[in-house]
Amino acid sequence: MCGIVGIFDTQGQRDIDRAALHRMNESQHHRGPDEGELYLEKALGMGHRRLSVIDLATGQQPLFNADRSVVIVYNGETYNYRELMAELKGMGYQFQTKSDTEVVLHAWEAWGPDCVHRLRGMFAFAIWDRNQQTLFLARDHIGVKPMFYSLLPTGYFVFGSELKSIMTHPELSRELNPQAIEDYFAYGYIPEPKTIFNGAFKLQPGHRIVLKVGDTQVTQERWWDLPFKPVQAGSEADIGRELLERVQESVRSQMVAEVPLGAFLSGGVDSSAVVAMMAQKDAPSVNTCSIGFDNPQFDETAYANQVAQQYGTRHHAQIVSESDYSLVDELVHLYDEPYADSSAIPTYRVCQLARQRVTVSLSGDGGDESFAGYRRYRMAMAEHSVRDRIPASLRKPVFGTLGKLYPKADWAPRVFRAKTTFEAIARDLVEGYFHGVSIMPDRMRAQLFSDGFKARLQGYSASSVMLEHAKHAPTDDPLSILQYVDFKTYLPGDILTKVDRASMAHSLEVRVPLLDHTFVEWVSGLPSSIKLKGGEGKYIFKKSLEGHLSHDILYRKKMGFSIPLAAWLRGPLQQRMRDALLGPLLADTGIFNQGFLQELVEHHLSGRRDNAAFIWTLLMFEAFLRKEMAA
Repeated sequence: MCGIVGIFDTQGQRDIDRAALHRMNESQHHRGPDEGELYLEKALGMGHRRLSVIDLATGQQPLFNADRSVVIVYNGETYNYRELMAELKGMGYQFQTKSDTEVVLHAWEAWGPDCVHRLRGMFAFAIWDRNQQTLFLARDHIGVKPMFYSLLPTGYFVFGSELKSIMTHPELSRELNPQAIEDYFAYGYIPEPKTIFNGAFKLQPGHRIVLKVGDTQVTQERWWDLPFKPVQAGSEADIGRELLERVQESVRSQMVAEVPLGAFLSGGVDSSAVVAMMAQKDAPSVNTCSIGFDNPQFDETAYANQVAQQYGTRHHAQIVSESDYSLVDELVHLYDEPYADSSAIPTYRVCQLARQRVTVSLSGDGGDESFAGYRRYRMAMAEHSVRDRIPASLRKPVFGTLGKLYPKADWAPRVFRAKTTFEAIARDLVEGYFHGVSIMPDRMRAQLFSDGFKARLQGYSASSVMLEHAKHAPTDDPLSILQYVDFKTYLPGDILTKVDRASMAHSLEVRVPLLDHTFVEWVSGLPSSIKLKGGEGKYIFKKSLEGHLSHDILYRKKMGFSIPLAAWLRGPLQQRMRDALLGPLLADTGIFNQGFLQELVEHHLSGRRDNAAFIWTLLMFEAFLRKEMAA
């Protein structure tokens, strides 16, 4: 696990600024504290920061082929590298190391851009082939590992594992992207391929870039997609058995390391399943880590302890309290752009705790997306069942009117919170889903933004991100379409971003066996009816685990990895909230309606509304702006 950077002169003639490359590389020292190297030749410079996990003695990068005509910088793990190494040796390739990086290098020589189809793992890498005058970049299937890039006006192409690495280059403009701001206040993150800055981009999951000397444009090319190809399914019992075998195989394949290895354990279904599979017969005792809260409403440590005791893990736990709000400025530095998932705080702490004992940790991320575990899926399908029975000619005027007239009632029991449901039913499937999952729905963003900023948007809406992905979904099943959209937006943009930055801040490698692409492909082809059944999300996954985890672990109400944010903002964080939202920094941007910001604060403090999620989104944006002013 590492950090990579590079500068490429697309004209193929100019020297590379070594000092600029060095700054880019050192900006992500935390991603690889063990070693750091640079390589420069005419028109090309590459840098690498290494966290040693496999082939500790000889896995240094940048890494070259035998005649030094091809060079690679690589971030990630290729879990099938031993099988590929044997195949490549059979083709005549000779290896100087035992590393997966050299496997990828020779895979490029053997198969060119299609080498990515042979890789099983999480990765983002760049290869320079001098003979072909080609720079090749690729990102893994799901987007576990990140890659940022920009084509500068002067013709230099820069790339790196974090946004901060390319933003150190003096030629890259720090002008904010208005559409990215609209996206951020809808999603709480900025979906691929945009970043907060004009001119800087994310390489999307399952995409690659082939850039040749003389090219004047950069084009992302999709090389993998989630198939949703129906599998030959037998009985539920048969599917459950095969599912369990596939989980076991995926976990086992990701337990290869030459350094201490452990797992996150929240006490939820997914992390508990990973730990159960790790702790098989004759396996060494597993190191597990969990984070709890001093508020019992949010604390899951009792369930984590239950699983730890069942499987005899070496378990370690830590409690998070209000004082961890001090992490806000640290989080802004780590994420480089506005990022509003408040569970980044406990994620940061659990990574910090894990790194005290291990270098590699397995995570349960991905189970909710694959098996429809989120409450948002249940709500969306319930709304769709109503929507599907009512003609659009009646549905939109009737439910649209109800949505406008029905009062917003955050304070009321959930059964009375019908406004959002009415508004969602009035829309089509994906538009309704977008409305339901948005941090700030359309009507609130219309109030949030100033007239001047709305004019700059020129009618752009963040809903277009989901709608565009839905057009390419290789399925017509409603639930599968929503899962596909989340695999393109929420999973890489929020969940995987959160874990990558938090883990690499502590030089910890996190692996995600439930997101192994072969596993995800198979699961995508299972019928939706056994993923979400009778209102039970992850139905078939839970059934398959009944012999391994208790009923309490499998079927208790999902809590999520959240913090008591509303109470914090009415208590010890109240003054910080007022200073940030009502201070001069947000006012001076010209982006916001100041009266609406005042209303958000006062309604939250009075208890009339729970505006915690909205306020946190604004707090993180304000903290980002403060960091930018200091840059």
